[in-house]
Amino acid sequence: MVAANPLLTMVQETIVVARAAQRGDLVARLETVAGKVRDPRRRILVAGLGNQGKSRFVNALVNLEVCPVTDDATTTVSTVLSYGPQPRATVVAAGGDGAENTREPLPFEAIPTVGARSPQGRAVLRLELEAPSPLLADGIVVVDTPGLGAHGTTGTATILGQAPAADAVLMLTDASTELTETEVDFLRQVRELCPAVAVLVTKIDLYPHWRQVFEANRKHLRAADLELPMLPVSAVLRAHAMRLRDEGLGRESGFGLVFQFLREQVVARDQAALQRAVALDISSAAEHLALALGSELVALRDPERGAAAIRELHTAKAEAEKLHRHTATWQQTLGDGITDLAGDIDHDLRDRLRDIARTAEDWIDDHDPGRHWDSIDEWLTATVGSAVGDNLVWTGTRAVRLAERVAAHFTELGAVDLPEVRGTLDGASRTASCTLADLEPDLGLSHKLLVGVRGSYGGVIMAGMVGTMAGMALINPLSLGAGVLLGGKAFSDDKKARLAKRRADTKLAVRRYLDDIAFHAGKETKDRLHRIHRLLRDHFTAIADRTLRSLDESLRAAQEAANLEAARRTERAADLERRLRVVAELRHHANALLGPEAQGSLPPGTPPQLPPA
Repeated sequence: MVAANPLLTMVQETIVVARAAQRGDLVARLETVAGKVRDPRRRILVAGLGNQGKSRFVNALVNLEVCPVTDDATTTVSTVLSYGPQPRATVVAAGGDGAENTREPLPFEAIPTVGARSPQGRAVLRLELEAPSPLLADGIVVVDTPGLGAHGTTGTATILGQAPAADAVLMLTDASTELTETEVDFLRQVRELCPAVAVLVTKIDLYPHWRQVFEANRKHLRAADLELPMLPVSAVLRAHAMRLRDEGLGRESGFGLVFQFLREQVVARDQAALQRAVALDISSAAEHLALALGSELVALRDPERGAAAIRELHTAKAEAEKLHRHTATWQQTLGDGITDLAGDIDHDLRDRLRDIARTAEDWIDDHDPGRHWDSIDEWLTATVGSAVGDNLVWTGTRAVRLAERVAAHFTELGAVDLPEVRGTLDGASRTASCTLADLEPDLGLSHKLLVGVRGSYGGVIMAGMVGTMAGMALINPLSLGAGVLLGGKAFSDDKKARLAKRRADTKLAVRRYLDDIAFHAGKETKDRLHRIHRLLRDHFTAIADRTLRSLDESLRAAQEAANLEAARRTERAADLERRLRVVAELRHHANALLGPEAQGSLPPGTPPQLPPA
């Protein structure tokens, strides 16, 4: 927070100047930036397959026993851990019938009992924990997520939905085995959604061969063209080191590398991004303020130049009014782009799910689903999660391109900044509630014997009746043989019929599961596109509004200056010069933060400049 104080001072000084100029629109924008400077929280997402030691790692990271750790259970809901002076737990559940989400306090000792459903039967969205930890007090928020592709859920899609709002993603994989295809796919997707991603190889204290696995994982990442930092860690060694205050154990735990990654790739990068955002907003506000002040000063000093400036302002205002109208070209581009994007994203998702359905049905036709039901569930969950994740990544990419196309309409106003579109991708995923229905189990040995006996009975009777005509007994070798043949055929026919039924039931279950995924994912996509639409519309409308207001204020000030009495011209010019020096100083500091390449360049949303006074 100490490093952010100079930034906060600059923002507050700019707010004072904007408020004195009665520019409430600039004040509101700068107040938002000031809020980010005051509370620079950094969200760290901890992800990985089930039983990789995520909860134990989180406990070791914050040096507190807050997340439950057991051998026979895994995390089922996202757990958000932030700072609080006293330990506190809150369960956030989905509201029924479109109502708002509910928040219920929870005793700390009851945390292990939290499941995917609340006692009222509502879906649990997340578990929020507060704890007094120095790391959390520095503004770090840690999120412990459910396992990727966990049984009966689409955990991958749920976690990817949270990634755009995260400052870093730490994917944990234990040192027992090499990276799986599911993990590599997740890393490929999350790299597109989050600026800082690292792979943590956990439990190195349990596996002596962890170095071979570590090198193998490095090769897998290189083969997938993923240049990501990979760090070996041990939560157990970290816990022992903190308890015994042993620096040697602390180094062996690998957590020093984790904190170094967070400092360099998260905190430093976030501070640089925040500094740039503050500098851009201050520079933009300074340009808007300087336009009105400079126009009035030119009109006061040189009436002829003032008249020329007024003509330029009239022309610029006319162009700005075109952008401000509801029939503006940029709004048509935005509306058409959102419509096209909705159709393309929906088609892409359905096409991916259709490919999964065809692959699954071809596999089912060649195998007995009853013997491989768990494998089918695991494969389908992982594949669907990957497909939904790819669809989400593509949504973000297309949304950024749309923002760039809309921004192209504002070139006459100078370079404009793009909103953080990827932040709108974040949201609670309902696909995690979709599960594959259980398959009816195969019948036992007693039923199979009954089918065989029932089929053989008819054969014994028919062959025995024929034998009695030849003077043989009802039960004879011929009737017994016929019974065996017919019993075997009945058993074979019943087995084939039940296999066909299992295959048909499995295909139906897969289709229903994919339909549920398409239904929920489609709703989530529409919600995301609505958020993207509102974000882009409000962002570019605000740019047009600020530009139009700046030009209008400049035009009004210049016209009033032209009619000002000669006795007041000198006094007014001196006041304008003083205020312009303050604005120029603010812009100078802002450009210094942006670096040499920003010197002389126009900041986002800058209106046309007048010649210097």
